[in-house]
Amino acid sequence: MMDAGRHPNIQLLTYSEVEEVSGYVGNFVVKVRKRARSVDETKCTGCGSCEEKCPGRVVDELGFNVGLGKRKAIYRPFAQAVPPIPVIDREHCLFFTKGKCRICEKVCPTGAIDYEQEDEILELEVGNIIVATGYDPFDAKRLTAYGYGRYPNVFTSMEIERMLSGSGPTDGKIVLRDGETVPQSVAVIHCVGSRDENYNEYCSKVCCMYSLKQAHLVHEKTGAQIYECFIDMRTGGKAYEEFYKRLQNEGVTFINGRPGEILPEGDKLVVSVEDRALGRQMRLPVDMVILSVGLEARRDAREVAKLFSISVDENGWFKEKHPKLDPVATMTAGVFVAGCCQGPRDIPDSVAQGSAAAARVLTFIRQDEIEGEAATAIVDEMMCVACTQCVQTCPYAAIEMVAVRGGQVARVNEALCQGCGTCAGTCPSKAITLRHFTDQQLVAEMIGAMNVMWETELA
Repeated sequence: MMDAGRHPNIQLLTYSEVEEVSGYVGNFVVKVRKRARSVDETKCTGCGSCEEKCPGRVVDELGFNVGLGKRKAIYRPFAQAVPPIPVIDREHCLFFTKGKCRICEKVCPTGAIDYEQEDEILELEVGNIIVATGYDPFDAKRLTAYGYGRYPNVFTSMEIERMLSGSGPTDGKIVLRDGETVPQSVAVIHCVGSRDENYNEYCSKVCCMYSLKQAHLVHEKTGAQIYECFIDMRTGGKAYEEFYKRLQNEGVTFINGRPGEILPEGDKLVVSVEDRALGRQMRLPVDMVILSVGLEARRDAREVAKLFSISVDENGWFKEKHPKLDPVATMTAGVFVAGCCQGPRDIPDSVAQGSAAAARVLTFIRQDEIEGEAATAIVDEMMCVACTQCVQTCPYAAIEMVAVRGGQVARVNEALCQGCGTCAGTCPSKAITLRHFTDQQLVAEMIGAMNVMWETELA
C-alpha cells in the first residue's frame, strides 16, 4: 500500500466513486465524484492530532472493526490507511449537527480542516479499466436459526478476525461480549450462507481454511475446547491438508454435520447438530459460537456492471469473457476484472489474477493499434427509421443516434461492437446487418448444407 501511495505514476482517489463511463478501449472517459472529506489533502500531514482531540465517538458499525469498537467523528479507517488523510463524519460531527465544537480545526497544525469543502467531479481519460470491487460477507442475521444479533455470544468470523488482531478493538484478546470473560469452549460453524439452496448454492472457497486458522489461534490464545461443524472439509491449496491434520493433532474436535439451530441454555449456547460420521444427534454446550460466513457479490454489483457494461451471473458476480481461455477479460474490450468481484477466491488466487489483469493492460499499452471484431454491425442509414430499439437493446452501448440530413439515424461504434447480433435481430426495418452474417449469406449457407445432405443421401 505504501509503494502504491508513493509511486509517481499512481494517482489514488480514495473516498471517491465512479459515476459515469463512456468511450471505448483506448479512449474511455470516466467521471469520478470525489466526496468532500472536509480535510484539505494538500495540507494534511496525517499527524493524527485532530483524531486524538475530537470529543465525538461513535460505534464503528460498518467500518473496519465491524461494530466491536468505537471511532471518532473525524477518523481514518485504520492506522495504516493510505493515504493517511482523515475524513469528517458529518452525520456525527458536533459542528455539522449542532454548529459548535471546531476542536479539530483549532488543533490542526497545518490548517487542513475545511468545513466548506464540497464534492468535486473529476473527468479522467483512460485507455483501460480494471474492476476489482471485492465482495460482501454474508449477513448472518438472515439465518435466524443461529441467533446472530439476538444471542450476544454468537460472533461472525469477521468479528473474530478483528479480535485476533493485536491492533483490534480487544488488543488481540478473545473475550465474550461482556469484554472480560475468556471462553472455555467454542463452536465453529462452517458454510454459513454458502452451499445452501435457501441462500447461496456455491462454495465460498475460503471458509474452511480461515475457520481452521481461527480455530488454531483461538485455541492458542485461550486454551478453549474447539468444535468444528462442517459439511465437507475442502483443503485444496498447497499445504492446506497438512494444516488440517495439524489441528486434528492439536485436539480440535471435528463434527461432520451442519447444525440445525442454536439455543441459549443458562449461560451457555447449545448447538444442536447431527454427526453424520457417527450417525447420532449431538448437543454441544459452548460459551462462544463463531459463524464462518460466506462471500456474496457486493450489494451494488448490478449497478456497477451496468456502469462498465459488464455482464453478471445469477448470483451477481461479474462474468468473464471465457472461464478458461480469457478469465480476466470481459466482453467489453479494455475492461478487465480481478479478485472477488468475479467470484469467491482466496488471497493467492486474487494476487495471481490481479497480476494477470495488469499484464493484459500492458499488452494494450504497448500496441499502436488493436484488432477489432471482424463481424461488427453496420447500419443502412437510408432504411433506418430512428426507432432507437437497437440503442436500447445493445448490451455494449455501441450504438448511438446521430443527426443526419435534418433527422436522426443509428450509428455503430465499431470499437465497442462485439458482433453479438442483438441489434440485427431487434431492428424492425432490417436496417442493421452483421458483417459476414447477412440474411443472404445465412440462407446460402443453409442451402449449401442441405445440398450436401441430399448428395450424401443419394450416394
